[in-house]
Amino acid sequence: MSFFEELKRRNVIRVAIAYAVGAWLVLQLTDVLVELLGLPDTAGKYVILLLVIGFPLALFFAWAFEMTPEGIKRETDVDRSESITDITGRKLDRSIIAVLALAVVFFIYDKFSTPEDVGSGSISQAGQVAGKPASGVIEPDPVQTPSEPSIAVLPFLNMSSDPDQEYFSDGIAEELLNLLVRVDGLKVASRTSSFVYKGENLNIPAIAEELKVNHILEGSVRKAGNRVRITAQLIDTADDRHLWSDTFDRELNDIFAIQDEIANSIVDALKSELGIGLESVSVEAATGNLDAYELYLKGRGLFIARQNLDVSTAVLRKATQLDPEFAEAWETLAAAESVSASWLAGDGIDHHSLAFEAANKALELDPGLSMAYAVLAQVPSPDFEHLKAMELLDTALRNDPKNATAYLWRAINLIELGHFEEAIADFEKCLAIDPAYLNCKQHMAVAYYFWGKTEAAIRIFEETLEENFHSVDDIFVSHYVKSGQTVTAYLLGNTSVFGDYAPLRDWIEAIQNPEQNHSARIARWERWAESQNFPFCNLTALVVALRVDRCYDGVFDEAFRMVWHPDAAYFRNTPAFKKLINRYAMGYWRKYGFAPQCHDLGDGDFECD
Repeated sequence: MSFFEELKRRNVIRVAIAYAVGAWLVLQLTDVLVELLGLPDTAGKYVILLLVIGFPLALFFAWAFEMTPEGIKRETDVDRSESITDITGRKLDRSIIAVLALAVVFFIYDKFSTPEDVGSGSISQAGQVAGKPASGVIEPDPVQTPSEPSIAVLPFLNMSSDPDQEYFSDGIAEELLNLLVRVDGLKVASRTSSFVYKGENLNIPAIAEELKVNHILEGSVRKAGNRVRITAQLIDTADDRHLWSDTFDRELNDIFAIQDEIANSIVDALKSELGIGLESVSVEAATGNLDAYELYLKGRGLFIARQNLDVSTAVLRKATQLDPEFAEAWETLAAAESVSASWLAGDGIDHHSLAFEAANKALELDPGLSMAYAVLAQVPSPDFEHLKAMELLDTALRNDPKNATAYLWRAINLIELGHFEEAIADFEKCLAIDPAYLNCKQHMAVAYYFWGKTEAAIRIFEETLEENFHSVDDIFVSHYVKSGQTVTAYLLGNTSVFGDYAPLRDWIEAIQNPEQNHSARIARWERWAESQNFPFCNLTALVVALRVDRCYDGVFDEAFRMVWHPDAAYFRNTPAFKKLINRYAMGYWRKYGFAPQCHDLGDGDFECD
């Protein structure tokens, strides 16, 4: 008897067929149960591993053992004349047919059923009976992956031996993101949105669903001496399929050529896969000095994270010294110096003037930049007024309509001008570009609060607190005091001052007793601010509560905005308020209209609610 005939006699072939069909059915059921029960994706992988391991074991047992009326015996111990393998084989045939029938039924159901085929008593993933919202609450439709081509660039993994090189791998990923943003017809998730997953252990489909994109670019960077290895891969998130991947080993002086090559490879892969017309991008070397470029990436990364801004400005300034023609380094230096004026207040450095100089140098080198104009709109100068600032911000947005920060700063200017509804529209544009831009969200809450829409303001503000983000906490201290949530008010007050042991009780009591004489409280706060080397008038919400009107003199930014705080209603009835408006806001009001809560009385006079 041949070996093949012996396999047939011992039913090994039948067992193999039955096992394969049964394994396929088990995998289909596993796929359904993993999704239904919310099990991790690794559960399916373990099932596959067990089935693969079980296959040779099943064949071994079919060959070495036989089913007899007395039970399972070793095949060598069974008399051939008493063997019942033919009866066992017929049973296996029936089993195979039954399993195949189940597989066909499952295939037809999976292929042709729709969500409407599910019975009215089935449980949906939203945790409710289908067709009947739980507790009477109508659940929104689940987020669908967008049909238009879209992509998110995740932070590249730093594979270098030096962990400090992480800024370089982050910078390469961001540079690629900035290139892809320029591709018409391709939606690109913002840096803030995609970089939030840095260090997270989420799978690609989950990230894609949260970012509402259908493609993900991920990769790694290994830098050693003057050589770099960049690995990148483009993933179709619908089926977790790799569309393209490549590894680039280059000398670092080719870094811009590598970026060009990667970006256009991605565009070509999308064009081929989706059958759409996407224009290629071209990369112009921002600098011929590699050391300046590396310093630029490091300084920009620190600026974006608002970490160690003193280091950020130092390395960016060094980059401009190594290459004085490096326009992007000058522009980023201007932005870092601009925010340092408030983040590093009290360090004795005139950050505003440094920002002004750097922004003008950047525009001298490249008038087509965007952020440099936005910085100039934020920098105080002897001739500053809001009409000019708004014109600069408009120019910034014409040069880069996707500059979310320019929308943020323009919206803040609109708050200062009392145009809250227009400010909210700009905040919404900011968040449409960058949904994870929490600073935009918090300042939008401020606009609602000053507009008198307190419920919406608090809802939006508290959503940002869930992300542990604190930018405008001080503005909302008064609300929590007046609504009886004093502990929350103390906590927010504590997060909004830069130092320990601040006399917070004086702040809370001033809000509770606005008409009292606050001179003793003011003195305590002034002593505390001096001990912290912090400008007292920069504590803007505190200044409103203590009614320190002198802090408004000559101030156009934070303190100016606070004139619209609900607790500043007293100040809006003073000559000092009218002087402030005439100096900074009247030019804009005359051209674009008074703030809705203000009324033109003629002869240069006005009043505000």
